[in-house]
Amino acid sequence: MLKKKWLAFFVIASFLSSFIIPKANAETAFQAEKFPIKEMQVQVMPEFDYPEGWSRDIPSLLVGQYGTITNKSGQDYNGKVEISVPSNEKGFEAALVAEFPEENKPEVQRPYDVDKEKGMISWKPAKPIKNNETYKFVIEYYTKNIDVKDKKSFTYELINNSDIELLDVIFYAPMNAKEIKIEPKASNNSKNEYGEELYYYQYNKVKAGENLKYSFSYKKDGTESTMEVINKAQPPKDENHTGVNNGTATDQVVKGGKGSSSSPIIGVGGASIIGIALIIAGLFVYLGLKGNAQSSHTTAKGTKHNKNQPKKSTAKKDNKVSNAEEKKELRKKLLTGKIDQEMYEEEMKKLL
Repeated sequence: MLKKKWLAFFVIASFLSSFIIPKANAETAFQAEKFPIKEMQVQVMPEFDYPEGWSRDIPSLLVGQYGTITNKSGQDYNGKVEISVPSNEKGFEAALVAEFPEENKPEVQRPYDVDKEKGMISWKPAKPIKNNETYKFVIEYYTKNIDVKDKKSFTYELINNSDIELLDVIFYAPMNAKEIKIEPKASNNSKNEYGEELYYYQYNKVKAGENLKYSFSYKKDGTESTMEVINKAQPPKDENHTGVNNGTATDQVVKGGKGSSSSPIIGVGGASIIGIALIIAGLFVYLGLKGNAQSSHTTAKGTKHNKNQPKKSTAKKDNKVSNAEEKKELRKKLLTGKIDQEMYEEEMKKLL
């Protein structure tokens, strides 16, 4: 009798496990259709910056995707997030995957994997994404698909596996670029005091698989990146650079852009990307540039003055180098929208 009871128990246990195990597996499988994108900003930046060790014979194309997904799976999700990337494009190099666990705070990087066969980049969030809650992320990657002939040109295609409620696509023309052409024609464009052109598109309710494709071409001499030009630039001394009460970054777009939009670009991570780009000539970047210039001036003057003095410790020298690099990285984060103006100012104060 006891033997029959145990046999019945194992039969029932086996039957129940056939339902339990598949459910456990489903909880860790990312299904794009169950994680629609609430909002996304895509930034396409030719010759904006160069990764360490990149040959200057080949222009870099940097793409950043800032997204907010919503968990509509019906349960908390503790698996990996997957986003499509052109991993088979020439010179594809993933540069960053990060999440924004707190509002108006810098991103926190996450380890990631790139599946070239599937064309996906994946990572596991630090915490489970609760049912019906949102999750903010950023991914960045470089490619070498800029074709160099009489003009420099490339195509960019956004492949989306999820529905996107609100989408911005922004193209940053390289500093000192000429004869810029983009297809399809941008709905809006702006130009800042330094001559950087921005072209942007806004979409509502983009369906999964409704891929968007663009072609971009321009002429530009040399290989100097936009970041290098900005780091050397001297901001104009006028009423727009004397204080913080000259209007918001979005105001600059609405008031100063050619064909400006009546509604501002969406904010992800506490920043308006268009505004951030235009604020290159504004106060916060000016503070960073000024701080960097002062640091360089002081170093040069100090070297001359201390020609016959004992050499300073290597630790201090390394600290100055590290400080300058941190300032550069902060400016880059501001320009690409990873931090907002307030956070940029706070972090800069620590380095000045």
